[in-house]
Amino acid sequence: MVLKGKSAAPGAAAGRIFIFSEERYIPAEGLIASGEEKQHLDRYLKIKKQAMDELEKIRLSMEKTDPVKAPIFNAQKEIADDIIINDDIKSKILNDRWTADRAVYNVYENVLELLRKTQDPLIAERAADFADVRSLLLRLWRGDNKNLSEINEPVIIAAKEIMPSLIAGNKEKILAVITETGGITSHAAVIAKSYSIPAVFGIDCLLNTVKQDQSAAVDADSGIVICDPDENVLKEFKIKCEALRRDREDALKYKFGEGRTSCGVKIDIGLNIQSAGDEELDACEYTDSVGVFRTEFIYMGRNDLPDENEQFTVYKKALERFGNRPVILRTLDIGGDKKLSCMKLPEEENPFLGNRALRFCFSNPDIFKTQLRAALRASVYGNLWLMLPMVASLDDIRRAKEFIASVRCDLEKENIPYNKDFKTGIMIEIPSIALTAELAAKEVDFASIGSNDLCQYLCAADRVNVSVENYYQSYHPAMFALIKKIVAAFDDAGKPVSLCGEIGGDPGACALLIGLGLRKLSMGAASVAAVKRAVALLTIKKAKETADKALKMETAGDIERFLGIKK
Repeated sequence: MVLKGKSAAPGAAAGRIFIFSEERYIPAEGLIASGEEKQHLDRYLKIKKQAMDELEKIRLSMEKTDPVKAPIFNAQKEIADDIIINDDIKSKILNDRWTADRAVYNVYENVLELLRKTQDPLIAERAADFADVRSLLLRLWRGDNKNLSEINEPVIIAAKEIMPSLIAGNKEKILAVITETGGITSHAAVIAKSYSIPAVFGIDCLLNTVKQDQSAAVDADSGIVICDPDENVLKEFKIKCEALRRDREDALKYKFGEGRTSCGVKIDIGLNIQSAGDEELDACEYTDSVGVFRTEFIYMGRNDLPDENEQFTVYKKALERFGNRPVILRTLDIGGDKKLSCMKLPEEENPFLGNRALRFCFSNPDIFKTQLRAALRASVYGNLWLMLPMVASLDDIRRAKEFIASVRCDLEKENIPYNKDFKTGIMIEIPSIALTAELAAKEVDFASIGSNDLCQYLCAADRVNVSVENYYQSYHPAMFALIKKIVAAFDDAGKPVSLCGEIGGDPGACALLIGLGLRKLSMGAASVAAVKRAVALLTIKKAKETADKALKMETAGDIERFLGIKK
């Protein structure tokens, strides 16, 4: 029997099924006996601390394996510690004499009802976080730790849906995850990918079909689950799993080597970072630069804006660790799918097309200048390259440069040192600036292609909206035609250009990107070894041949098949 779903995280696994059935728990509507209110509140506060500790433990684990995804659990900690929610729960317990579990269930339900009314996929994803936190609190209240402690060997988890914290907290005991619901961009999918756990989501009637301890084989690359596989299928899967393990081990051999083609051409391998934490910066040992420092994550998940000195300290740390190697610091890129807890942003019909990133900074000059001051002050400790996101025109570049000039002037008047030779560049992610790249190249020192947003705007498909995910095509022929044009424009101007989106960390895309003329790629630390291996097995001649053939293809599917990209 073969079950079909959507590939949420690649890989393969074979083993027995463990059905994780978390029944929906709805507390009884009884009241606390008079005089026992404080006892219930104290127990709730203890449970809340347990939840916060569990989420923090998972976050720290994620910092080691995939620091870019760790803020997922920071966001959930914020929800658990939300002042309004907790005041409401406290009031229900002390004033209305509700049991704590009833208060938790109903207070969170009120929030969820509001969030569910919107069709905005970003808000819907936020609703999933609130539901996860509520489930965690109620699970701890019932004394059900759900840590799969009774499992003696790794299993394939089958569930209606699954919390990311359950995956992260039990990663050693999970061979694969298969569910009835859940999107391929959900937090659970993100966490599964981070831990290299194969996952297939969206399997209709899964729990009515599979049985506890049933044998199964999961091919997450194809999005299929084979129930009760015969010996031949199990043998094939065993071979495939072993091949995947050997492949990962082989890639690690290239991790600390140079990014260099077999014909001797150097390809700079940059690192994408977001917090300048020690775990992130340890990757300076095997990368050539910080390809993009996503500074907005310093602002997110907190009750106030970071001041100049706090930012200065963080930027200084990154610059010092990388020494003379470039640290490309992207200025604040808030908006779209990135929100601030400490600042209420206006609701917008189309936030990805709204007042985000550089536009937000223009409309909040004090915030922008504070960040620029911190960055320029830190520039004396390393090699700062300042990058502007969401640039649509030369007007944007020139206006931003006026802000930078003003900050430079202020620092000089105050006799505050900064490196006057820092570079200023742009993120190319809007088609209008991509199509006029030759003009932009005259205005700036460098550029980085943000392939995620460039694809979103080029294909007119919201990259976090599951209902249009088939229209978001990273390998659309137009993407590569545009990348070629951008690279040529900056090459002609004698200025460097890199790529720092998802495809930059895809080994399968290396030949095509290098064949288009790119010599700088930036990615998460987890992708470095595999990309360096792909580069080492490549010649520039072969890369150009690959690019020439791909540019003649008509669809994203044609290019993916040609490159052997698994979707």
